[in-house]
Amino acid sequence: MANDTLMKEGKDIAAIPLAVTDFNVLVALLGGFISLFGLVSYLFKETYYLSEALISLLAGVAFGPFAADWIRPWSYAACHRDRLTDAQCEDRLGAITLNFSRLVLGVQLVLAGVQLPSKYLWKELKPILLLVGPGMACMWMATSLLVWGLVGTPSFLHALAVGACVTPTDPVLSAVIVKGKFADHNIPKDLQDLIVAESGTNDGLGYPFLFFALYLIKYIGSGATSGGAGDAMGLWFALTWGYTIILSIIYGAVVGWLGRELLYFAKKRNYVDRESFLVFAVALALFVLGTCGLIGTDDVLACFIAGNAFTWDDWFRLQTKDDSLQPTIDMLLNVTIFLWYGAYLPWREFGHNSVIPLSRLIPLGLLVLLLRRVPWVFGMHKWIHQISHARQAIFVGFFGPIGVSAVFYLFISIEFIQQHLSDENGIPRSDVKDLAETITVVVWFLVVCSIVIHGLSIPVGKLGYLAPRLHRVLSESLSETLSTDRFSGQARRRIPFFGRFIRGPEDVEANLAAQVRQGTAPIRRTGQGVVPSKIKPEQDPRGAAVVGPNSHEDAESSGTRTNIEGEATVSETWTVAKGRSQSVDEPEALVSETSSPGRSARREIQFSDEVPASPRAPTSKRT
Repeated sequence: MANDTLMKEGKDIAAIPLAVTDFNVLVALLGGFISLFGLVSYLFKETYYLSEALISLLAGVAFGPFAADWIRPWSYAACHRDRLTDAQCEDRLGAITLNFSRLVLGVQLVLAGVQLPSKYLWKELKPILLLVGPGMACMWMATSLLVWGLVGTPSFLHALAVGACVTPTDPVLSAVIVKGKFADHNIPKDLQDLIVAESGTNDGLGYPFLFFALYLIKYIGSGATSGGAGDAMGLWFALTWGYTIILSIIYGAVVGWLGRELLYFAKKRNYVDRESFLVFAVALALFVLGTCGLIGTDDVLACFIAGNAFTWDDWFRLQTKDDSLQPTIDMLLNVTIFLWYGAYLPWREFGHNSVIPLSRLIPLGLLVLLLRRVPWVFGMHKWIHQISHARQAIFVGFFGPIGVSAVFYLFISIEFIQQHLSDENGIPRSDVKDLAETITVVVWFLVVCSIVIHGLSIPVGKLGYLAPRLHRVLSESLSETLSTDRFSGQARRRIPFFGRFIRGPEDVEANLAAQVRQGTAPIRRTGQGVVPSKIKPEQDPRGAAVVGPNSHEDAESSGTRTNIEGEATVSETWTVAKGRSQSVDEPEALVSETSSPGRSARREIQFSDEVPASPRAPTSKRT
């Protein structure tokens, strides 16, 4: 009897329907990864400065078909179910990746346009034109020469097509340096806006460079059967510039302006609720993306122009400035697209292809990141008022990432080869039979190099001051008394590597001098010496500031005379005291002394545990 019961229960358990489908596995994996990453996202992004793009790419590789095989791109494309050939399966996967990239770029560029200040593209037309005009042309030519020299393509026109794909800077990866605590501390706001505007504008302006090369390959390449340079230039001016670029600018501006007027009309009469109001920019991105795709114009550029026109008067931007919906959508799109890239990447082709060996791919990736952009931004920085130092020029030149936009132009190129450079059976012309493989291998490899190197640059840079910081902590634990000279040397080492690199010493001194004038300079006393307290990031969004040992400045504030001598501030009538705040990265060094007439100066120090519950403003009293 007991055995019969056990057998019956076993049959019932075996009859439980387990639906281990691709959709269930993918949704569970995506939800689990985003949840786990969200638990430590602040630690990774704001403490270690690791981008979500790099983490998501590595997760996609780990969960993809070359590792755990939980993300199966070929299965999602129904390659086996529909019994597709390898070429047909690649075409279907390429279409999926292209449309996914279009979706992410469209939404990201509308949101990028929305976050720019009022009339920004018109007010800052000169620096933007410098970067997207001669700047992009130099980037295109430098990359093409490197590809031609290292890949050894049979024609320089092929190298021009490859270089055009990676010429635009990526707005998705650029967010690493224009958002978050690192940007608030180290990058001036006007420079952040310039990076956003450039990455949004040059994304759509990659079309002229790409189709200049493709039209020339079609009409004057070694396998061309008809036409000539005149036909190529006629199509380039008429279709690429006239229909693709100019029409997209006009269309994006009109749709963005109409969207703003309609939303303002509805908001003024209380027709729209808060949820619909916040999501309106994303809905506008989807509309522009779909309609531009229907008429065959530049949907990427149209989305950016629409976003900028939508907030031309700053109304929508200020209304949604403190809302978190747009950053949330931004994060979800970033995580999912780079998970997909990590699983889809042609890892085997990097080492086994017929166009370029891995021994040449690696130096190509490094040289492109070093020479594609840095020399040209550095050469033009004197005419760009947002870039005030040579260090900032090197920084802006280096952080021109290659990402989603390059993948977008990669599949645009392959689509052109299949439609215009192949016969009815899909066989490419003899002179372009390796062009699709060349573009695929080189572009994907450069995307991986950019994600990894740009994603790790800031954390690696921070290691430059970890050793001195550890030495300082150990020294302070052994002795509570520090001399002013020794404190001065340590205070200067407290500036993070990139903060010191991006900002010049004059910025550093000006920031601390301004804090002294306002009475917001913090101090902390330990024994007979002092150690620096830490400033809350919101007090100085431009970053940490430490006065050099040779700077001298007199300041008058509310009848109070304050002298900055070296690293010490001597105040005759005020006592500046402040406890430790919550920031952990950007310390400020300051010694405050007070003196009364006829008496020697004495230090008035207040420990952090003696400060009231909300010590946000400095306490001061008349002596």
